[in-house]
Amino acid sequence: MVPVTTTTLAGAHPGTTPVAAAVALRGITRTYGDGPTAVRAVDGVDLAFPRATWTAVMGPSGSGKSTLLHCAAGLERVDSGQVLLGDTDITDASDDELAALRRERIGFVFQGYHLVGALTAAQNVALPLRLAGRRPPRAEVHAALAMVGLGDRARHRPRELSGGQQQRVAIARAMVTRPEVLFADEPTGALDSTSARTVLDLLGAMAARGQSIIMVTHDPAAAARAGAVVFLRDGRVVDRLVGAGAHDVANRLVGLER
Repeated sequence: MVPVTTTTLAGAHPGTTPVAAAVALRGITRTYGDGPTAVRAVDGVDLAFPRATWTAVMGPSGSGKSTLLHCAAGLERVDSGQVLLGDTDITDASDDELAALRRERIGFVFQGYHLVGALTAAQNVALPLRLAGRRPPRAEVHAALAMVGLGDRARHRPRELSGGQQQRVAIARAMVTRPEVLFADEPTGALDSTSARTVLDLLGAMAARGQSIIMVTHDPAAAARAGAVVFLRDGRVVDRLVGAGAHDVANRLVGLER
C-alpha cells in the first residue's frame, strides 16, 4: 500500500487547499463480463468523501451503487483508477493487507446482518476484535451493545432477536473497532420504520463523533438524514445534493428513473 498525503475533494473550487478525504475514488472503473455482453457497472468515477461526514449514495436499480461501495471498501478490485483510504492507496493492496484494513480501519453494516447464528450478541460484537488477535474486554463489548440499546440482550443469539435488533448488533460489531469509515449497504432496507429510525440515529451519532459514513440506500427519507447525497446513473455520478430534504431527494431520484 502506498501512502498519499492529500486528495482534492469532489466539487472543490480550483485553487482551494487539498484536504485529506476519508475515502477518495480517482477515475475508477469496474466491468463485469467480456465482449458484447460486458457491463460497465462503475464508469470513470471521481469522488471524495470528506472525513467526519455522512454521505448517502442513491440511483436507479442497476446504477452501480453497491459496486461503487464495494470498490471503495476494497471488497472488489477496480479495473482502473485509484482507491484511497485516507492517506493510503489501497488499489493494489494484497488480500492480507485488505483484511487488516477491514479489521482495523473499516467497518461494514449490510442489509443481511451477517451475524454468526451460533454466537451470542456479545460474541458477535467481539468477533472482529478476536479476528484481529485482540482479547476483547467484556466491558467494551457490553458498552457497544448498550450504545445500540441492547445491553440486556448480550446473551441472546440472532434467532432470538428481531430484525431491527439484529441490525443493531451488526452496528455494535462495526462500532467496537472504532473504524475510520463505516460502509453501510441498505442498512434499513429490511426494517420497520421504528427500527430504521433507530439505526439511522446510530449512524448519525457515529458521524457526530468524527467517523465517516458512506451509505447506499434506496430510501429518500434515509438519504435525507445524511449530510450529502450522491446520485449515480449508468455507473456515473450525475448529481449531488447537500442538506436536502426527503422530498427533494425523492424528486431527484424519480427524475433519474425516467
